[in-house]
Amino acid sequence: MAITGVDPSSYYGDYYSNVSNASKDALEKTLSTVDDQTSEEELMKACKEFEAYFVEQIFKGMEKTIVKADDDSDVSKYTDYFQDMQTQEYAKIATDQGDGIGLANQLYQQMKRNYGL
Repeated sequence: MAITGVDPSSYYGDYYSNVSNASKDALEKTLSTVDDQTSEEELMKACKEFEAYFVEQIFKGMEKTIVKADDDSDVSKYTDYFQDMQTQEYAKIATDQGDGIGLANQLYQQMKRNYGL
């Protein structure tokens, strides 16, 4: 039984754009609250979030270089949506392992000097 008159891609597009901007908005909110009253743990957390966002953007840039088959099915659209969520998680994991790429630590040291923490 097919449902007619409902285009899932229209719902998907709105939801996808909201989710893809969520990490950017959360990062901006976190960084805007950093001041001289911020604890060192909060500052490091904000720096790690920035590094994760940066790594996520690198991963997304690499994904754009992959040639994909043209497939306009709903399955393909949902796969793309969940792949974006997976990329965000991979970026967080890459940042949390060891020193990540080192960007968070460099930001932390610089902001610690600037805010006198």
